[in-house]
Amino acid sequence: MSRRVGLVRAPGVAAYDHGPQHPLRPERVLLTWDLIEATGVQDRDGVSVLGAEPAPHELIARVHTDAFIDATTRSGHGEEGAWARFGYGPGDNPIFPDMHEAAALVCGASVRAADAVWSGEHDHAFNAAGGLHHAMPERASGFCVYDDPAVAIARLLDRGATRVAYVDVDVHHGDGPQAIFWDDPRVLTISIHEYGALFPGTGGASERGGASAPGSAINIPLPAGTGDAGWLAAFHAVVPDALAAFEPEIIVTQLGSDTHHSDPLANLELTTAAYREAARTVHVLAHDLTDGRWIATGGGGYQWARVVPRAWTLWFAEMAGAADDLADELPPDWVRRAQERWDGPVPATFADPPLGPSRADEEAARIGRAVSDILGG
Repeated sequence: MSRRVGLVRAPGVAAYDHGPQHPLRPERVLLTWDLIEATGVQDRDGVSVLGAEPAPHELIARVHTDAFIDATTRSGHGEEGAWARFGYGPGDNPIFPDMHEAAALVCGASVRAADAVWSGEHDHAFNAAGGLHHAMPERASGFCVYDDPAVAIARLLDRGATRVAYVDVDVHHGDGPQAIFWDDPRVLTISIHEYGALFPGTGGASERGGASAPGSAINIPLPAGTGDAGWLAAFHAVVPDALAAFEPEIIVTQLGSDTHHSDPLANLELTTAAYREAARTVHVLAHDLTDGRWIATGGGGYQWARVVPRAWTLWFAEMAGAADDLADELPPDWVRRAQERWDGPVPATFADPPLGPSRADEEAARIGRAVSDILGG
């Protein structure tokens, strides 16, 4: 189906680094690029490697306030200030050197993907470094400095898009894009996520958009313990029909892989089999609904060597039309390099051992049907 697919590779995004003790590691992106290259997917006919430049101030300011951009710049340059009110400090969002410059490049990479697809240069494009979906207009949040998916969507709106669909499969609620476009009927946000005690604590099914954009937010809140069967049942119950009803011109996805059963920061029970099926579904929907226009960003995932590169390579292989040809065995040299960085064993195949039914699958499927009923009503 796909004719022209872009892989955005901007090595400077490795500077987006909260430090060696922080769970969000730049290695997750570097290892993903390495695996896409090692499997030969990068060299497929129709696949192009795209560079990126930092997003300019005026584009970031479409989403974030001038005061927040200034605080991000000054704190990252070592200036003293009351940065805690902008979300910075010990914990989730520690200040790191050249923070604005690194985050602006992440945004620029997502904007490059958006421009490549909207212009018709490519059908699909993927920025693995992106997906920083918790940043809010005036503060950093949840490891996220600037909200690059929202910046990319703002770019699309500025270029004339009138119906942009955002689909977020991260284990955490996609609260940033939802809040930023809460009152904008041109943007549909859909988030399927673990709900309850997990950060950020938002994303209930009753959150449906602002007064000027009722129905523009859709949330599929799943219980802890949901596995492949329940997650996929909820996803299929809501996402295809919701996208078809919205009639988007372009689809933007956030592909957090912290839904994996081994992820240390969350409690869903997915395997890579769910990522394969979700990727196939989104790919078909993109061609059925938007003439193929599909932008993907990365996101969360804290098994940064064992899971994230496999998950995102599966998604990109689907984008590139290579999923059916992809050998299950990972290239041995890549496994060796990943194990050296991780300092521990790394799976040797894309496929995970099946886990069987999960205790929460029936409840997750019921929630999916209930959300679908709300939309249909």
